[in-house]
Amino acid sequence: MLRNAIRFCALLLPMALAACVTPSGPPQQAVSRIDPAFMTMYGSRPDEAHPLPATDISEVDPRFLRREVAYYGREEPGTVVVDTSAHYLYLVREGGRAIRYGIGVGKEGMAWAGRARVGRKATWPNWTPTAAMIKREPERNRPWAGGMPGGIQNPLGARALYLYNNGVDTMYRIHGTTEPWSIGQSVSSGCIRMFNQDVIDLYSRVPVGSPVVVLNGRSPFNDVDTEDGRVSYY
Repeated sequence: MLRNAIRFCALLLPMALAACVTPSGPPQQAVSRIDPAFMTMYGSRPDEAHPLPATDISEVDPRFLRREVAYYGREEPGTVVVDTSAHYLYLVREGGRAIRYGIGVGKEGMAWAGRARVGRKATWPNWTPTAAMIKREPERNRPWAGGMPGGIQNPLGARALYLYNNGVDTMYRIHGTTEPWSIGQSVSSGCIRMFNQDVIDLYSRVPVGSPVVVLNGRSPFNDVDTEDGRVSYY
């Protein structure tokens, strides 16, 4: 009888100890793996006039990273379509495809919709804050009222595309950004901002005179990727 009692207590002892032990921390979470293709896509660009560091995409929603998607709209290949509501920019390609880029949209970016053309392009453009931007953030923007030269700290980033309508500047720009966290977001100022690596890619594909459509509604694109279920990276 005594032997059985001792054996029963021995079985209970590990359970009692386990109940008293406080876990050292939360269960270890699986670390999400970033596709090497994306790491290369958003890597450093030491060949630039202002050497560009890699963009940290570890906390970026993968939906806003550059990729090819199916296109079911009516726009001709070579057209840039800006869907401000969905925070995407598309470059229409041949064969019912488009390159999709994530964008951040500022107040100025939400204030205009319609058709235009790329009137001019600039590498590492100068930036001059508007009067409204200076009023909103005077400490940050007033020192640059006369213009900020191009560079890593310039809010327009590595490239800018200036949109014109019938030869008149719409004051609408597609440009890079010093705030990659803002891609996929609506922010306080600016037009259409892109990752610097993405705006460099777009700049290289879009000549002056290319048509641009800016819309605030449902996108005419299907985000289902290639037929085998995998994404094509560009």
